[in-house]
Amino acid sequence: MRLLAAKEATLRHEFGIEWKLTGVASRRIGWVAEAKGLDPIAALGHGFPKAPEGTAPRNVREWLTAARADVLFEASSLNRHDGQPATDHLKAALESGAHAISANKGPIVHAYAELRQLAHAKNRKFLFESTVMDGAPIFSMFPHSLPAVELRGFRGILNSTTNVVLTEMEKGLTLDEAIKRAQEIGVAETDPSNDLDGWDAAVKVAVLVIVLMGVPIKLEDVERVGIRTVTPEQVAAARAAGMRYKLICRAARTSDGGVRASVRPQQLPLSDTLAMREGTTSVLRFDMDVFGLTVVEHKPGVIATAYGLLADFIRAVKDSA
Repeated sequence: MRLLAAKEATLRHEFGIEWKLTGVASRRIGWVAEAKGLDPIAALGHGFPKAPEGTAPRNVREWLTAARADVLFEASSLNRHDGQPATDHLKAALESGAHAISANKGPIVHAYAELRQLAHAKNRKFLFESTVMDGAPIFSMFPHSLPAVELRGFRGILNSTTNVVLTEMEKGLTLDEAIKRAQEIGVAETDPSNDLDGWDAAVKVAVLVIVLMGVPIKLEDVERVGIRTVTPEQVAAARAAGMRYKLICRAARTSDGGVRASVRPQQLPLSDTLAMREGTTSVLRFDMDVFGLTVVEHKPGVIATAYGLLADFIRAVKDSA
């Protein structure tokens, strides 16, 4: 919302896009809708109007109808087990005639084909640039800038928390101390298990394989090893030998038409471009039939994720104009 407000003049003058906020929903505030428009600045301060008793929407479909939404931004928390409730939110948006834009990886892992087909049937867009590497143009890059290439595989660093933890362990911190440091700088969750055990990275690998490689891989098919077993002594010994530990995401096509995918800690030589990435920086190396390409996202913040949503919004609205 903050980025949308900041870019309002740019959207109007450069893209001919005018917008208004007609609905906001969260577990804390419930379903807030006003088809005439809400004040986005007040909304940033949680200044939402109260609906008359008995008229507030009770679910996502009533909320979309009351808001008369043309575009839905879905940014609920990841549920790696079944992708809910985000998947139902996106389906409801598309079925109501709204574009569906998501920062949630779960629906792609569990319902990508269904959501894509529904979007096509409704002549709407289902876009999700922010799901991997925040606002870096990973998904839009292939159809628009790399037509007709064959993506044979990729490898990269896609989890900021583990990269920060391993970087801090190189400075002599224990695993627990490094986790605390990652939490202090706002990278790690209170419960960092999804990161430390490789789940977040594995979900991102599955998303990349499903969308960019066209193989409907299941999350359980991604071989997964987290970083809990990596000790400070191992990290120090690797550095002394001119190597660094990194949690590496990898996928490659197999001879039978499938894909083998994995997430695991590995030692890399310092000359490897992946080994050079410290802290919250993410990197992806794509191996294609015509050339290789490396995308690096340097130290992203919340605004990077917001930019991915904004870019999808512009693409959805301009393509349907």
